[in-house]
Amino acid sequence: MYFEIKKITSDNVVDFAAEELKKYLRMMMPRCGDVSIKYDPLANDGFRLGVMSEFGLDTSDAEDITLDDIIYIDTDEKGGIIAGSNVRSVLLAVYRFLRENGCRWLYPGSDGDCIPIKELEPIKYRKLADCRYRGWCNEGAEFQQCMLEAIDIAPKLGMNVFMLEFDNPKAYYNNYYDHLHNEANRDPEPVSAEMTLQWKRECEAEIKKRGLIYQDMGHGWTADPIGIDSSDGWAGIDESKLSEESRSMIAMIGGERKLFCGSPLTTQLCMSNHKARHLVAKAVADYGEVNTCVDYIHVWLADFVNNHCECEECRKMMPWDWYITLLNEIDEEMTARGLGSKVVFACYTEMLYVSDKVKLKNPDRFSLLVAPISRSYYEAIPEKPKHIEPAPYTLNKLIMPPDIDTYLLQTRRQVETYKVTNTMVYEYHFCFNQYFNPGNMDYARMLYKDVKAYKINGMKGIIQDGTQRNYYPNTFLLYVYAETLFDTSVDFDTMVEDYYSHAYGEVWRDVVELFERIGGIVPVKFMCGKASLDKKISRVYDPSMEKPLLSLSEECERYIAFAKENKVKKQRYRSETVSFKLLENYLIFWSGLSKILAVKCTGEDEIGASVAFHDFFDGFCKCEPEFERFCDHLGLAYAYADRYFHKFRKDIPIEDLKKNDKKAEYVGGIIQE
Repeated sequence: MYFEIKKITSDNVVDFAAEELKKYLRMMMPRCGDVSIKYDPLANDGFRLGVMSEFGLDTSDAEDITLDDIIYIDTDEKGGIIAGSNVRSVLLAVYRFLRENGCRWLYPGSDGDCIPIKELEPIKYRKLADCRYRGWCNEGAEFQQCMLEAIDIAPKLGMNVFMLEFDNPKAYYNNYYDHLHNEANRDPEPVSAEMTLQWKRECEAEIKKRGLIYQDMGHGWTADPIGIDSSDGWAGIDESKLSEESRSMIAMIGGERKLFCGSPLTTQLCMSNHKARHLVAKAVADYGEVNTCVDYIHVWLADFVNNHCECEECRKMMPWDWYITLLNEIDEEMTARGLGSKVVFACYTEMLYVSDKVKLKNPDRFSLLVAPISRSYYEAIPEKPKHIEPAPYTLNKLIMPPDIDTYLLQTRRQVETYKVTNTMVYEYHFCFNQYFNPGNMDYARMLYKDVKAYKINGMKGIIQDGTQRNYYPNTFLLYVYAETLFDTSVDFDTMVEDYYSHAYGEVWRDVVELFERIGGIVPVKFMCGKASLDKKISRVYDPSMEKPLLSLSEECERYIAFAKENKVKKQRYRSETVSFKLLENYLIFWSGLSKILAVKCTGEDEIGASVAFHDFFDGFCKCEPEFERFCDHLGLAYAYADRYFHKFRKDIPIEDLKKNDKKAEYVGGIIQE
């Protein structure tokens, strides 16, 4: 059978959509011969790709057709219409058409393709995405190939937003290429600022090739515009190299103008300094004028808390009022230059608070980003939040709210006060919290509920701040996230069967049963360090957890042979083999970690447990090169080493830790077994 693809709309994103359709049609029907592609706006046969308006199709249910994705498919075995409300939606419609015909993308790259060999089926489908913004942001330890693969898989899963944080994300690339978490096995491979800036441009080209909504920047505006280089992220710099002019524009705390924690990214401006604000406003406008590919420029203040200027002039207004003052000046500068770029400001740390002393003069320019960084991740957010007021604010004595309810309350107040109607959430489900729930089934249910609850509470979508390698032990969490954002009515159990049956084949139910079982042995509240009986001893102090942790280890060990048996079996698809390789590695990790946590939770041998973890994790990281495209080992290190086992603590040298070696030898022996 000979297939033709005819582009009704002339656009580079539609060109890419046509090429993707051609590729996967040929993979599905490897004997079908070539598939032709041509531009033919008057075509009435073959596969016709284009925006819905050119087919005369109704898009009135979209509030904004440039932002809201409608997918329209009406095809038979030979062709038909594959369309979207905008060019990005055309690409999303192509992937949905292929999904309806049995294709799945289970992991990044060709190893994750699950493409059946079959004839095409007639498809009729129309859907307006329930959430406008469905995306993620770079974070963690990045290497360039993983970034390109993350961008590639995003629209295949139905996402439409990609954000790149920082003018130059060198800090995230440093996290990988310096191999700080794996010094025992990998030598540093330092990269230059010029190289990482080129890589960012390559990522931008791939983002725009797919028509994704490109959001950019974030932290850094309080440093670079006043002459302080923040390209190394949160790392400290030599403060003696600051010019007197730069120093005069940073926050005064305790009577001194100096870098907060020694880092540019955590240092606020002296917001009453007109020149400092002018330089930031000019820098934002300059950035928007040059980087016309950016759809949304994020303008956040410095990271961390309790770091705002205490000078006499700054005390005349609250930090959030100074923030709005700065945003108004940015808008004025951009308006004077005729720039239409959207600006995103953040409801984050002190900016959680709100007053009507200063209001946004041009709300249409702005979108509000809610960043609930202090919320818990062991229970879902409520569809009907409680009325929980934030603690009274005292300058540089902020108490962060532990609950999501306060964030949602304050978001409503900011929307009412600043008249901003476009709201999105900046979430942290994929930073390292996913590593605290063995099997991730309960975590997936929480994520599913979170997406639905945010929608009910008026949020127009979510951007996830987290690692680009969210495929450990599989991609189910990311699959649930993307699917639920697109259609909040999707059934959770249907997603379980759909993903797992494709990823693990005939034994998928056994894998689900395994993950459900290991996820229920130890409470996730304990695993994420929120249930300690005495935090002075440790975040995971609870002797009653010793037996459950050992039971978890035994359960994982029991299934390692099952994973290995299926890994070496001849599977239908390469993606199934990848699934079992990851499963085997994942079970080995949890088997070893659980034994060490069983020692740690008793509080009897803090040092021995740390030594054991140090040895175990160094051994585990030997396999990093084999699994690095799926698992961010730095995320695992931060989740456990930094939080529970002092891997990065300089105040306890490893030589001192090893002095108390009785239980360390015992634990080390278990690990070696």
